[in-house]
Amino acid sequence: MRSGLAGDDRRDIPGTVRDHPRVFATLTAPSFGPVHNRPDHGVCRCGTRHATTPPSWALPLTRPRTTTRAPCNHAGQLWQRFTNRLRREIAARAGITQREFRDCARLSYGKVAEFQKRGAVHFHAVVRLDGPDGPNTPPPSWATVDLLADAIRAAAAHSYTSVSVPAADGQPARTFRWGAQLDVRPVKAFGDGSDITEQAVASYVAKYATKAAESTGTLDRRIGELSELDRHQVPDHTRRLIEACKTLDSLCPDRRLWAWAHMLGFRGHFSSKSRRYSTTLGTLRQARADYRAAQEHAALGLDDDREPDTVLVLADWQYAGHGHTPGESVLAATIARDLQLNRETAREELAALRDQLADEREY
Repeated sequence: MRSGLAGDDRRDIPGTVRDHPRVFATLTAPSFGPVHNRPDHGVCRCGTRHATTPPSWALPLTRPRTTTRAPCNHAGQLWQRFTNRLRREIAARAGITQREFRDCARLSYGKVAEFQKRGAVHFHAVVRLDGPDGPNTPPPSWATVDLLADAIRAAAAHSYTSVSVPAADGQPARTFRWGAQLDVRPVKAFGDGSDITEQAVASYVAKYATKAAESTGTLDRRIGELSELDRHQVPDHTRRLIEACKTLDSLCPDRRLWAWAHMLGFRGHFSSKSRRYSTTLGTLRQARADYRAAQEHAALGLDDDREPDTVLVLADWQYAGHGHTPGESVLAATIARDLQLNRETAREELAALRDQLADEREY
């Protein structure tokens, strides 16, 4: 994430990426209504003076209706619609068509998901405008931070950025969209006195990476039976979300809600990015593979003069053959039936011979 903000020569990301328009945006889930809290006077809306860190903090005061539809399951689709609309909003503000936008600029982003105690998912994203080839090319002259921030607010509020869910299980049809709380802040260079700096964003991402669905009180693995919730004392609000996943799984099997009930229906990765935001995950995997190969090379004491593309053969496999062809399968099945029939006939004849001998002895 930080490489896409400050650049990284090791990953072929130039330091000039700092001059590109970039913001740190937080897109929230819709509000469930009043929640338990600990205000300055110490008395919550429920009339109770909560302790410093009670387990009920940030949980709804009343049972929210939206918990019955597993909104986390649609978060990924909602983000996709948001990014599609964002490109249109940027092009409209630049006075160009979407095709012209693809030819002169590129939208890059990296995002992380954060679970709240109420079971909703927030997305925190670094959104950046680059040239047509990514961070190695400068953005067009019309690309500014203000234009990007305004386009994000418009895209998040647009009617296209929503997911409609049909009626099911006695519940009416609903439309999921982003909540009213939308925070968009420019990312400044490190050390300029701004609160939202490159290092601060990297620190936020590190914090969110350690805050999984377990913060809601759910399990950290897939759930086999609902009885497991009793053994692990899952909170009531989280239990309702998991039970909703169980109920809706049979109505919407393509959503695989029960398989992801331990994540409250959320199936996405905690972190994802566009391809040209920074280095690719394939490049990182290859770097790790090369590092481990160098370790093995040193541990085995292999010749350092060996060419990098040389293949060291420790064992080999040879082709032995394949199974029956369709015709051979029919022939083999016929032979097997004949052998079975011969065995049964031999057993019957042997049994008849034994009966005959027994009769002769009695006579």
